Amino acid sequence: MRPKIGIALGSGGARGLAHIGVLKVFEEHQIPIDFISGSSMGSLIGALYANKIDLNMLEKLAVTLRRKHWLDLTVPKIGFIQGEKVKELIRILTHGKNIEDLAIPLAIVATDIENGERYVFNKGPVYEAVRASISIPGIFVPERVNGKLFVDGGVVERVPIQSVKDLGAEFIIAVDVGLYDAKMEVKNIFDVISQTIDIMERENYHRQIVGADYIIRPDVGHISSLSFTNVKEIIEEGYLRASQSIGEIKQLINNWEEK
Repeated sequence: MRPKIGIALGSGGARGLAHIGVLKVFEEHQIPIDFISGSSMGSLIGALYANKIDLNMLEKLAVTLRRKHWLDLTVPKIGFIQGEKVKELIRILTHGKNIEDLAIPLAIVATDIENGERYVFNKGPVYEAVRASISIPGIFVPERVNGKLFVDGGVVERVPIQSVKDLGAEFIIAVDVGLYDAKMEVKNIFDVISQTIDIMERENYHRQIVGADYIIRPDVGHISSLSFTNVKEIIEEGYLRASQSIGEIKQLINNWEEK
């Protein structure tokens, strides 16, 4: 009898596209995913995968999608990007479903900006929850859902290990696309904001990661979280790192079965 397998997909902006490559390897090796949790970009990829989107199609979409299709700039007040375009895109790709109607149980993590607490969406419209989770502070306008104001889930839980455990996962694979110790060139205000958030997330991460049974770390820390021009490279790195890890993951699952 195998364990119930959960995957926690971490935040990291554009670096989170590496999750596509990781999931492709799992599919190729027929590693079943019973539960998914996601923060920020991890919530977006996780939601689409939970809706059984074809990963090859998702990769093509990620590579060809242009900023004009999801970027709606606004006069800065509490964010530069309005976020309505990306929310509509998510609604279309998830067929307007609620989280509880997806093929795979999903937990989406966001941060309640008004009280600073972690909030986990496990029901309600997928597009609202994902839009809340990807709201990078200072860049995206925060998303208000049911009277609460939300920003990026990675602020409180960069890799949402506890969230997927709470769903019922017995064997947890964490995918971390964080900055690590790579030196990032800061060129503009967006880099300042994203770099600052990365640094804050890193501190929380060290306390949270102990709950994972296995951690995959694609080597994308040198890429800016806002760099959507390196999409193919990012996905390929996720695929490569997962391919290198898959043998050990299978062995750990087999050992769990023998317990």
